[in-house]
Amino acid sequence: MTWSRPVGWLLDHVVYRTSVTGRDNVPTGGPVIFAGNHISFLDGPVMFGASPRPMHILVKKEMFKGLLGRVLRASGQLPVDRSGDRAALLLGKNMLDAGRCIGILPEGTRGSGQATDINNGVAWLALNSGAPVVPVAILGTRTGNEHLDTVPRPGRRFHVSFGNALTLSRNPGETGRASMDRAGMEIRAALAGHVQETIQHSGQPLPHADFRTNFTAVAGTPADDH
Repeated sequence: MTWSRPVGWLLDHVVYRTSVTGRDNVPTGGPVIFAGNHISFLDGPVMFGASPRPMHILVKKEMFKGLLGRVLRASGQLPVDRSGDRAALLLGKNMLDAGRCIGILPEGTRGSGQATDINNGVAWLALNSGAPVVPVAILGTRTGNEHLDTVPRPGRRFHVSFGNALTLSRNPGETGRASMDRAGMEIRAALAGHVQETIQHSGQPLPHADFRTNFTAVAGTPADDH
């Protein structure tokens, strides 16, 4: 993963112009789950390059093919089957238990980026690892009426903001399912609120419309693509 950190920085600050705020909100040690909104296939690598700490991002398994697949594996990213992949969650938990950081785009697929709905994989990881969740607002990687597959022209301005860390735990007497649903709602609210705050502070809006396609975001899986 060592070589991929400079590559992420170059993407953010040489290919594109990325301003970053809230780095001080990221715990300097121990496990952390980064949960970002998702509007473009660039969101994963942009979040990776902006983060003050290295992370393993959960990426849909279909991306792990050919040269791109070798690069993703070599950079420490984790493949996940979006139809339901307990093994990927367990691998992510093992990483967190070892004090490492995990990156997730819990909306499940590229869309409006408003975090109106997320899957509960991120909640499962938070409850079962005890790792704090840092909401990450990513803006500018897709704008206006651009198609989901649009590649932004070099030099475009991006903005990444790391919000306050959220720590979640199970309440006494609460069932596992109830805990996960509650934690999922708290994470969704924190991410959605942080995205809106970042829009106000940065002046950079989300895309105009929700261009969701027939990509299926399955509840309980944290998977997504870059």
